[in-house]
Amino acid sequence: MKKGIVVKSTGSWYTVKSTDGNLIECRIKGNFRIKGIRSTNPIAVGDQVEFTEQKEDNNLDGAVIGLITNIIERKNYIIRKSPNLSKESHIIAANIDQAFLIVTIKHPVTTTIFIDRFLVSAEAYRIPCRIIFNKIDLYNEEQTVLMHSLIDVYESIGYQCLKISAKKNIGIDELKKILENKTNVLSGHSGVGKSTIINSVQPGTMLKTGIISDSHHSGKHTTTYSEMIDLDFGGFIIDTPGIKGFGLLEMVKEEISHYFPEMFRLLNNCQYYNCTHTHEPECAVKKAVTDGQIAESRYETYLGLLNTEDKYRN
Repeated sequence: MKKGIVVKSTGSWYTVKSTDGNLIECRIKGNFRIKGIRSTNPIAVGDQVEFTEQKEDNNLDGAVIGLITNIIERKNYIIRKSPNLSKESHIIAANIDQAFLIVTIKHPVTTTIFIDRFLVSAEAYRIPCRIIFNKIDLYNEEQTVLMHSLIDVYESIGYQCLKISAKKNIGIDELKKILENKTNVLSGHSGVGKSTIINSVQPGTMLKTGIISDSHHSGKHTTTYSEMIDLDFGGFIIDTPGIKGFGLLEMVKEEISHYFPEMFRLLNNCQYYNCTHTHEPECAVKKAVTDGQIAESRYETYLGLLNTEDKYRN
């Protein structure tokens, strides 16, 4: 029995980097499911697995493939709603040290709703998260003001925000220091520049970069599978396919406010211990919104998540 880490997943095949440094193409043994997780992909990039090697019966050149027989317990993972099955999850990556959400003010526009849903997912799975504002060289004065207003909101909550231009190599050195010796996952809409960022921090990667649709100002998918990339200066980046939206999974309505740090800090100040922060009197969260201590956009996202919780919950 050998051990390794899944560094690439294409759906039916998994590339596993063994402890001795070899890359083995692997399949899953039988009906492999992770207990307690309903997902379209039972194994994800970043998973530590056990596997056996065997020769393919129909392969005359003696090629050896692996058969994954066990997954070692994850320390964490991050999921999104499956694009095909609304009540199934899709695991983006596992065993993550930190997540980065790539945000752009235009081409494509990243909404606060999308930002907040990603942050809620990261909080739910106890994954530290930072926000990268990319393409800062393209923004006019109005767009720059909007970017700084968003930075003020999220940094006041406790999320570090980075301003970069991957194409102009602005802010890349600072980003590399934060990535160093960590397992990092980069996520965001298609077209926000994930591949360009990875090519900038790890020259020679030569990931395919995409173009923006003129008609919809949205990105075209260039990454169709998740892949773990070694960093010369230490650590890994997990590149993920572009994500259009996040639904709520594995959460209950009463817990949603716990994943908004600025709300969680006020929960004990509400009159009722089970306050939903919607209609109850003496609600500390609603008062904080009125007083400007909690951003209205964040509160609106919270209300939207409450209303969609039943739709996305497994």
